[in-house]
Amino acid sequence: MRLKLTIAYDGRALNGWQSQVCGNTVQDLIEKAMEEVAKKPVRLHGAGRTDAGVHALGQTAHFDAPPELSMNPFNWVPALNTKLPASVRVMECVEVDAEFHARFSATGKIYRYDICTDPVLPPLKAGTAWHIPRLFDAGVLGEALALFVGRHDFHAFAAYRGNELPDTDYTRTIHAADLETLADGYRITWKGDGFLYKMVRLMTGAALHAAGGRMRLDDLAAMLDQPAGLPLGKSPLCAPSDGLFLQEVLY
Repeated sequence: MRLKLTIAYDGRALNGWQSQVCGNTVQDLIEKAMEEVAKKPVRLHGAGRTDAGVHALGQTAHFDAPPELSMNPFNWVPALNTKLPASVRVMECVEVDAEFHARFSATGKIYRYDICTDPVLPPLKAGTAWHIPRLFDAGVLGEALALFVGRHDFHAFAAYRGNELPDTDYTRTIHAADLETLADGYRITWKGDGFLYKMVRLMTGAALHAAGGRMRLDDLAAMLDQPAGLPLGKSPLCAPSDGLFLQEVLY
């Protein structure tokens, strides 16, 4: 039986999604819990990585339940949650087709990024919002976000892990980049068919750079679809992980 998990986590004290030697990642914690339940190692396949400090409301992953277990999908939720820290929770477990893959079956993702503009950052917002108490132009921010919508080469808004191939495709489609006003700041919601490494943080940082008067909108626009190696280079600012949430994986 192939099962799909929907997972939420507070990333503040975690080293991201991807398994690491330290063991303090979401994948490591859930795989450890699954091994305790199944009495044998079980491999978990995630929809994608999130960095240290990044949060999730709707991360997804799949695994193949050991055939000797008779647990129904619903029972996996409490079984795993009793063995996980409070900062990581399995929200749902459902049976899926044997061909389903959490990563390769996905058609897109929705991220949100929260910004707090209060003069003083409330303690419960620490690590869950980017604190920008200085003034910036929200109208310009909206214009900057609109530049990213559409299909573009985003290599100027991607970080590198060092294992990229020469023919790596940096083309992605951003379906929406919406700005919402909150009581204490703003929320940016990004919807796209896929995102490169740190792409949301680099786009958000560049948009805020323009909104703060540190970059012209036409210079920002020129960074999209530019041939590799041009002097325009990379996004001028990477937003911190604090305010970033993986909201939903689309199928």
